Amino acid sequence: MIRTITLHTPHGPLHAQLDRPDSPRGLVLLARAHHAAVDSFITANLAARGYAILSVELLSTQEAHFSDATQNVPRLAQRLIDFLDLIRHDGDMEDLPLAVFASGDTTPAAIRAAAQRDTQIKVLACHGGIADRAGLQSLQLLSAPLLMLFDADDSLGRTAFQRAAAHLGCSHETHVLGTGEDPVLRVAAWLSAYLGR
Repeated sequence: MIRTITLHTPHGPLHAQLDRPDSPRGLVLLARAHHAAVDSFITANLAARGYAILSVELLSTQEAHFSDATQNVPRLAQRLIDFLDLIRHDGDMEDLPLAVFASGDTTPAAIRAAAQRDTQIKVLACHGGIADRAGLQSLQLLSAPLLMLFDADDSLGRTAFQRAAAHLGCSHETHVLGTGEDPVLRVAAWLSAYLGR
């Protein structure tokens, strides 16, 4: 089953798509600032492992034209929380154990949202991004096990996570991806280890 979902904001509508197989083993919220070509590959790869996927875009079409729109962590985190509220009242999603997979500029927002919804989000995986922009309080409050993946040339992201990790009390792991390595394989293993608990 595939459903399109729209969340209305003062800055324009946000779009999401739910891809739900029969009897899913869990729900993965795929958080992006805006749609990327790789998302279809990620969705197919995780869906093949039995997960329902909710792909959400945290910027409206108008906002996507402004390069600094992705830097507003409080706004992106609040939009993620709005989607989490939607999940809690949706018959197709409310009973599924929930993971969040974020990347790039949505990483600090995902950490902040997961810290606020610690009973709802069971596990968190992020690919790149400046994790310490989530803020000290969110890093300290985060309880969901966190996987951080970095591309080999992402020294900025790795340095930021070294700063952030000093304040984390949750289980966390980092991995630098090799050339051509599929991040979804690492994410799938992380979800399998924690989502069913």
